[in-house]
Parts: sequence; structure tokens; C-alpha cells
Amino acid sequence: MISRIVQGSKNGAILTVHVQPNASHTACVGVHGNALKIRIAAPPVDGAANKELIRFLASELALPVSSVQIESGAGGRQKRVRLCGMSVEQVMVHLTRKGTVRE
Repeated sequence: MISRIVQGSKNGAILTVHVQPNASHTACVGVHGNALKIRIAAPPVDGAANKELIRFLASELALPVSSVQIESGAGGRQKRVRLCGMSVEQVMVHLTRKGTVRE
């Protein structure tokens, strides 16, 4: 299951995310198709939801904010996020340890 959500690249892992903006609080709520579903406590206006997504992922994965970049899908709900300096295995450990996804 995780192999469909996170893939490796030469500059770090690529995480596929499905975002639900305007939530009461930001949280990862499981899997939505082939993506990690994250509810975002920010509106999809002026990049606020994207900024909150980056902040949340950086915090959850113990990365600096500068190491989390939206690679594609900035204007939609389905996004591919580059996690610079992280391997697929490291992302898997973080996600499975928190109970977000199952291997």
C-alpha cells in the first residue's frame, strides 16, 4: 500500500497527498485511493492550504520546512510533495509508526 503513496527519487522521496482544506484542525486521516489523505485547517486561498500542508508534513516527518516542496498539483487537491533528504524507507517508518498507514 505504501509503495503507491511514496516513491523514491534521486533528491528524496515523493509523497502523493490528497488534501481536504477548511478542516477544523490539520491531521492525517489515512489513505484515499493512492494518496495519503490530510485534512488542512486553512482555506484554499492565496496558498494558505499549501503552506499549512508543508508546515504539517515538515513537523510530522521531522524535516525543515525548506525540505518539503510541492512538486505538482499546487492548485488542486491531489498533490505530489518532494521530501528532500528522506528515503522511502524513512517516510514509511514515520507513517507506519504514527499508525497513518499499514504496510
